[in-house]
Amino acid sequence: QVQLVESGGGLVQPGGSLRLSCAASGFPFSNAIMSWHRQAPGKERELVATITGTGTTTNYADSVKGRFTISRDNAKKTVYLQMNSLKPEDTAVYYCKANVILRAYWGQGTQVTVSS
Repeated sequence: QVQLVESGGGLVQPGGSLRLSCAASGFPFSNAIMSWHRQAPGKERELVATITGTGTTTNYADSVKGRFTISRDNAKKTVYLQMNSLKPEDTAVYYCKANVILRAYWGQGTQVTVSS
């Protein structure tokens, strides 16, 4: 069955960095558009970044441009989100999503907390 397992979240100070990983299985990973989303307490889930199957095209929310980088390793069936210069407002649960063959799959999420 389809599985998306996020890891790499945690507590970090403002200005720090984290790297999230999402390991995928159960579907043709290289055909999937992968994305990261986040949901802060009391707020709607929002799109953070997307990457095409080949990794050649990426898009970012304005709030993270220049600070976050999405990438993927199709051989490892893993997508990453490198987060630098973290701010308290980046605190949220981060979710990995796969869009493939007209279906969408979500991971269980990983908590990122930015606080001093």
